Amino acid sequence: MNSRPVSIKDVADHAQVAVGTVSNVLNHPSRVAERTRARVTAAIAELGFVRNDAARQLRAGQSRTIGLIVLDIGNPFFSSLARAAEDYAAERGSTVVLGDSGHDAGREARYIDVFEQQRVQGLLISPVGDLTARLEALHSRAVPVVLVDRKDDLKLFSSVSVDDEAGGYLAVRHLLDGGRRRIAFVGAGASIQQVADRMAGARRAVGECPDATLEFVLAEAMTVLAGRAAGERVVQAGPARMPDGIFCANDLLAIGVMQAVLLIGGLKVPEDLALIGYDDIDFAESAVVPLSTIRRPTELMGRTAVELLLGEIDDTQSERRQVVFQPELVVRGSTGSRITAQI
Repeated sequence: MNSRPVSIKDVADHAQVAVGTVSNVLNHPSRVAERTRARVTAAIAELGFVRNDAARQLRAGQSRTIGLIVLDIGNPFFSSLARAAEDYAAERGSTVVLGDSGHDAGREARYIDVFEQQRVQGLLISPVGDLTARLEALHSRAVPVVLVDRKDDLKLFSSVSVDDEAGGYLAVRHLLDGGRRRIAFVGAGASIQQVADRMAGARRAVGECPDATLEFVLAEAMTVLAGRAAGERVVQAGPARMPDGIFCANDLLAIGVMQAVLLIGGLKVPEDLALIGYDDIDFAESAVVPLSTIRRPTELMGRTAVELLLGEIDDTQSERRQVVFQPELVVRGSTGSRITAQI
């Protein structure tokens, strides 16, 4: 049994035409007589020929594919952003191919290599660390780059981000305005720029309140399980060190912390401990105590990133733009008195 893919030559032999005629049917059908075109089309259907667009694009040196590398596709924020980017790219005749770096710089580098080898139109990336040199090299080879969920202060690349420092401030200011004074911030380390920015906002808010304190609780990752583990450590530290307000660097961590507080600590939310997250993922509103959070315009970020990238593809001399969206406070039961849960 021959498992070799059907080639253009196979189609040409079957239809008894030249290879160039098959190529014209595929790419310039108006150049081929109707009867010949019908014979070639029938041969394609009979043989099950599938055109190799990747090879064609490599020969042409161009593509209709956009590479997108995110930090964690398991985070609903990134999956929603990716979906919005895909939808808008499709409207503009392009396709988004997704890569998940998993916060791993080596894995991120491999994705960049693969996308460059595939001659993508351009790259959207939420970088793990400082990729300035690598991305500049891409740009010099006519692969435009747009940073996603990260502002480029050097203005070398266009970027789409949210003012996370303002978001951190909003979150902790809300806890302070609710009378909370022993604040804990749960995050996966300042090496993640978004976490560092949210922490900076939290510090600024606490600095405005002389009798308030801020403690950093390290989470191993930005996941529900990591949040639950961090929450367990908070509960096990005992009443003397128990915060009365917790700000988590994302909603997944906050949901995990809530589970630990309710199931292990036996505490009431929000009476004993107010809790606020970040991102406003779908699960936030449906948590056992609906989660207060900081909302980011996820879908708008995805569409804007593609729009900026396609703009640079159309005009390589276009000005680099830094689009920064403002976060929004969403108040739900986890920081208010409307809804209480105790397990």
